[in-house]
Amino acid sequence: MAGFFKRLFKIGEANAHASLDKMEDPTVMTEQGIRDMKVQLDNSIKALAEVKAMAIRSKNEANGHRNKMTEYENKAIQLLNTVQKGSLDPAEADRLATQALNAKETSAKNLQTALNSQKTYEAQVAKLEDAVGRLKQSISTWENEAKTLKARAQVSKATQNVNKQLANLDSNGTVAMLERMKEKVENQEALAESYADIAVENRSIDQEIDSVLESTNSSSSDALAALKAKLSGGTPPAITQ
Repeated sequence: MAGFFKRLFKIGEANAHASLDKMEDPTVMTEQGIRDMKVQLDNSIKALAEVKAMAIRSKNEANGHRNKMTEYENKAIQLLNTVQKGSLDPAEADRLATQALNAKETSAKNLQTALNSQKTYEAQVAKLEDAVGRLKQSISTWENEAKTLKARAQVSKATQNVNKQLANLDSNGTVAMLERMKEKVENQEALAESYADIAVENRSIDQEIDSVLESTNSSSSDALAALKAKLSGGTPPAITQ
């Protein structure tokens, strides 16, 4: 019983190795690797889009803060102009103009922060664009190589099968069959000749006599014709042998 389970375990182990070898088919693994790289490419493109969006937002914020600085400065100038026109108390104008300038200063700080963020994001965008470009190029190269190698593998497999079949041809067996066929044909030819001889030997005495007489009569007729031609001075006919 122990031997039975040991053999059963060996069979299962062999099947497991066969399945593992099939799973580790280079063609299958390469195609799966390319699919994995395409997933990474999609994720990289998504990350690139997100960072680009942050760079755009930082740029828009910088433009907004820059516009605010100009707006607050113009308001401070307008407040000071109202004093000259006498429509606003100088002290109140100074207070409001000072607050406008303070707001301008805050916008300037915010502008610098937005510009720094924009610079950082744009640098990240450049790196991601380079990485995405290299990844696309690599995937394209790998796909082309995989197609070429797959085609070569199919050709080599077909060639291997043909060569294997040629190597397994039983030349000795084929020659032996040809020899047997040749022997059979020769036996049939000899048997046909034997039946022909038997047919001749089985002729009746009457048939044999008639055959001899026909041959003799033919010879006598030829001799008589030759003699008549000689007497008449003509050319004697050829005598049939």
